[in-house]
Amino acid sequence: MKAYIETYGCQMNVNDTEVIFAILEKAGYGRTEKMEEADLILANTCSIRDNAEQRIWGRIEVFQQQRKARPGVLVGIVGCMAERLKDKLLDTRKVDLVVGPDAYRSLPRLLAAITPDQPQMDVLLSRDETYADITPVRTDKNGLSAFISIMRGCNNVCSYCVVPYTRGAERSRDAHSIVREACDVYQKGYKEVTLLGQNVDSYLWKSETETVNFAGLLARVAAIAPDLRVRFATSHPKDISDEVIETMAAHENICKHIHLPVQSGSTRLLEKMRRKYSREWYLERVAKIRSLIPDCGLTTDVIAGFCSETLEDHQDTLSLMEEVGFDWAFMFAYSDRPGTLANRTMADDVPAAEKNRRLNEIIELQNRKSLERYRAQIGKQVQVLVEGPSKRNPAQLCGRASNNMMCVFPAGKLKVGDYATVTVVDCTSATLICE
Repeated sequence: MKAYIETYGCQMNVNDTEVIFAILEKAGYGRTEKMEEADLILANTCSIRDNAEQRIWGRIEVFQQQRKARPGVLVGIVGCMAERLKDKLLDTRKVDLVVGPDAYRSLPRLLAAITPDQPQMDVLLSRDETYADITPVRTDKNGLSAFISIMRGCNNVCSYCVVPYTRGAERSRDAHSIVREACDVYQKGYKEVTLLGQNVDSYLWKSETETVNFAGLLARVAAIAPDLRVRFATSHPKDISDEVIETMAAHENICKHIHLPVQSGSTRLLEKMRRKYSREWYLERVAKIRSLIPDCGLTTDVIAGFCSETLEDHQDTLSLMEEVGFDWAFMFAYSDRPGTLANRTMADDVPAAEKNRRLNEIIELQNRKSLERYRAQIGKQVQVLVEGPSKRNPAQLCGRASNNMMCVFPAGKLKVGDYATVTVVDCTSATLICE
């Protein structure tokens, strides 16, 4: 039997897919990348924005065609959308299986129980599930970069966000199991690990004899080998500590890049979003990062048109982006998500056309700042990890610098997995052109 999984959303979903494949493997399912030969078709889903969910409804129709053409094929929805829309998904009778993010261990049992008239569902959230004992089946193409989940869930309950309702309460994974997994992938030839969590800065694991916070975990993973690159995502502005920043600065192999979602530059809106920091706090954290790690890459998330956002609030966002000068940003118009605090208690009162106008201003500003940030790299030497051929020119190779900027450069005698020192000679707003 073979299983095919499509993964949507964030890096954490990629890691979850690898966990699911490991569980299915023990149940007799091999992995395939061809839907047409799969006995089991799953979509690992995201509910953060409405358009992500709408895309899945379209894919369910495609899966249904496979179900009709090959009787016996099973179709399932797993992940955040399964948790949020469990009953609606089963009511369509187009899926056989609905499984939430904390119930993947139940997959073999549920699959065995499916009948034509009896679909199966398990969406119970857990206060302790971390899948720490499961070795993921790596799905990356190049064997260079591995995702390692260090925690699950979130306790922040930002007013616009569905994550606490779809992934449950925050819990941190055993630090020793994380280090063991990082050692394992390094021994298998991986050159880079990315530590994943909804809010990595609040990682805190305790046993009877020790307590490990995120800075301590970072240091332990960095100590595995000097040529193992360490990345992490995502940081929360209210929790990123001086200790984390100092640990990054102290270890050369901890990549100098932080994804620090700001969402808005308006303190008034940040309070409505329940972000638990102000504009001034955010700017202070940025100043601290740049004082200790001057070349640190900074990326962010920005929401345009949140509930009650005024033109003054919007200008606050633009001025913060101007002041910080992010390398890059995820930028979205606000999407009202059912069940969130904002959905229950606030009016989504910024018209769609105005949201899009403000979003376009944000995008235009960020494109200009990105070009400025990339141009500032010209003349510098950077170390890259060679990832493979450039998409636009197969005669060239590409790889990321420590600050997460993508570089392209002549192949020469380099090969995938090599570290190379290159000199930046030109750029676009998204790529460093190097020699």
